[in-house]
Amino acid sequence: MTTPDHKMTPSEEADANQLKLARREGDAYQEALKYMANDVADSGQLQRSGDYIIGYAQEKAEGMYELRGEGQLEWMEPTDENCHLEISVSDASDGRFLPYIKVYATLTGQGETVGPFEVPFLWHPGLYHYGKNIRVPGDGEYDLRVRIEAPTFMRHDKQNGERYAAGAEVTFKNIPVKTGQG
Repeated sequence: MTTPDHKMTPSEEADANQLKLARREGDAYQEALKYMANDVADSGQLQRSGDYIIGYAQEKAEGMYELRGEGQLEWMEPTDENCHLEISVSDASDGRFLPYIKVYATLTGQGETVGPFEVPFLWHPGLYHYGKNIRVPGDGEYDLRVRIEAPTFMRHDKQNGERYAAGAEVTFKNIPVKTGQG
């Protein structure tokens, strides 16, 4: 598993204590991510790509709340979806989760290609991530290609903020996928 490299330096925008606190936040996020990928999900891995750590976790399709109107959440069970794919994008310097990223995934295996499809942000009580229920042909090994676009959010800090100027693409080879509904 990949770990953050912690190369940020104090600047006019962030003092040493702020950077230390950011690294602690990132360390906690990475610990939760590794727990999900290694102990909770059916399979999961991390890869470093430039400014990013990109990870995935795969589980059976699962129900989720969807907003149907102001103050109206509705629990939605999966219909024909049999795979839940979770993608994490975090900062390779401090390990913190990166929000507002456009994430796309493609699974290839069992003689078919599923995707590319967008993987939206998904709130989870234990770990922010991007996630989606999808339908795949069945259990087996797949190649997972994850592509992220460069984020459009502004970046503070002249010393440390020149980052995320490019997107990234990684491929996880021969990942085991277990299908079903949980």
